Amino acid sequence: MVRLFTALAVPPDIADTLVRRQTGLPGAAWRPPEALHITLSFYGEMTLRQADDLDGELVRAAGRGPLSLSLAGVGAFGDGHRARTLWAGVSPDERLTALAARCEASGRRAGLDPPRRTYHPHVTLAYLKPTVRDDRLAAWIQGHNLLQSPPFRLDHFGLYSSVTGPNGGTYSLEQEYPL
Repeated sequence: MVRLFTALAVPPDIADTLVRRQTGLPGAAWRPPEALHITLSFYGEMTLRQADDLDGELVRAAGRGPLSLSLAGVGAFGDGHRARTLWAGVSPDERLTALAARCEASGRRAGLDPPRRTYHPHVTLAYLKPTVRDDRLAAWIQGHNLLQSPPFRLDHFGLYSSVTGPNGGTYSLEQEYPL
C-alpha cells in the first residue's frame, strides 16, 4: 500500500521566504522547506496497481501550459482553540482550480474516492499542537497577514507519496507531469 497525493512544489526562493516567517509561535511544528507545496488532490492509501492506474489518468490531466501563481495572506484551519494547521494562501487562479479538479477526476477514473472538499489552495506552514494558545496564534496571523509573494511560474506538478509522522508527513516525489 502507498499513500499518494498530487501537488505543486513551491519554488526554492518562495520556500525560503516562507521559512523565514516560521518563528514566534510556540507549539507550531514548522514544515521544512522541502515539504512546502500546494496540494492539488489527496487520494489516500492504495495498492500499487491503483497507483499505476492513477499515473495513467494523471498523464491526461497534464499538458495545459504553465501556471503563474502568487501567495497572499495567512490563516489557520480549525476553530479557535481547535486550530490544527497554519497556512499561507494562494491567490485565486481559475487555471489552478481547474488543474485540481482534473487531478481529482483522474483519481475517480482510476477507481479511487478522493475526499470531496471545496478546493482551498494553500501551503501548509505548520501543524499546531493543542498547546498553542489562541492569543499567540491570533498575534502570529495578524503579524503575517500581509504576506504577498511575487508571481512564480510552475511548469509541472507531481505525484507524491506520504509517510505520516508526529510532525506531519515526509514526502517523496514519485512522478512528474508537465503543465
